[in-house]
Amino acid sequence: MVSERKLSDLYKQRSIDKCPKCGKGPMIVDSTSGELFCSNCGFVVKEKIEEVGPEWRAFSKEEKEDRSRTGIPSSLAMHDMGLATVIGSKDIDASGKSLPAFMRATIERLRTWDSRSQVHEPADRNLRQAFSELDRLADKLNVSDAVIERAAYIYRKALERGLVRGRSISALIAAALYAACRDTEIPRTLKDLSAVSNIRKKDIARCYRLLLREMDLKMPVVDPVKCVSRITSKAKLSEKTKRRALEILKRAEEMKTSAGKDPMGLAAAALYVACVLEGENKTQKDIAEAAGVTEVTIRNRYKGLKSALRL
Repeated sequence: MVSERKLSDLYKQRSIDKCPKCGKGPMIVDSTSGELFCSNCGFVVKEKIEEVGPEWRAFSKEEKEDRSRTGIPSSLAMHDMGLATVIGSKDIDASGKSLPAFMRATIERLRTWDSRSQVHEPADRNLRQAFSELDRLADKLNVSDAVIERAAYIYRKALERGLVRGRSISALIAAALYAACRDTEIPRTLKDLSAVSNIRKKDIARCYRLLLREMDLKMPVVDPVKCVSRITSKAKLSEKTKRRALEILKRAEEMKTSAGKDPMGLAAAALYVACVLEGENKTQKDIAEAAGVTEVTIRNRYKGLKSALRL
């Protein structure tokens, strides 16, 4: 095994002819993944190599479709899709020297007008405000980039159809994020959206129904199994209890007992049943607080599961 000190010395060299592990070669550089590895044994000598060549340029129609080296990727969650340029805040020239006083004032004026010119239409201002709120909500809910892109796509379509006019931007972007979570089967409830956005659950639900009706969105039914891990983590339950709850939910689905029930409440009830069967000391109140449902819901679902599965 190669020591870290030896590897660090190898990294300082401009080129590596032989593999430090097997002593053979040749060494291959993968420009896509940025890895330097041995063609004989596959040992990765270095990863995330920075490209020091010239920036991407396009001269033909085929080359224009390849934008792998033009900065950050384009994103629907930016009001300009990440295609606009920005004048830097540092008052230095290309050689690193400080700009003279008269040139600083000119550059500051250009910087101001560049910022203003990027949002000169009401739609751009609307998107900038909405996506700023989307970033804040996504950060608090801890959702993936795929969910953010889906929410941005839904909001852009709603803006094109004029659904934003006369409605709250914050409520509509929260509804778009909830629709994206439902579409990608991420266990986030309306109560979660309401808590992080400071908007009434009723308002978000109204905007969500508007999106479904006007944009003809088809949402999948929420699977209670997706909610089990979240409740288990919050209630600090054991892995054994979690697996038992998943078995209970699977049996309930096979017997068609779970149809029409609230997924979060059903998952919480299955976990409570598992706690009783496994002898784990957790009350209905503890699980209800972790799931965000009432104790009455857990009791009702608990009775239904117990009678249907004959536990």
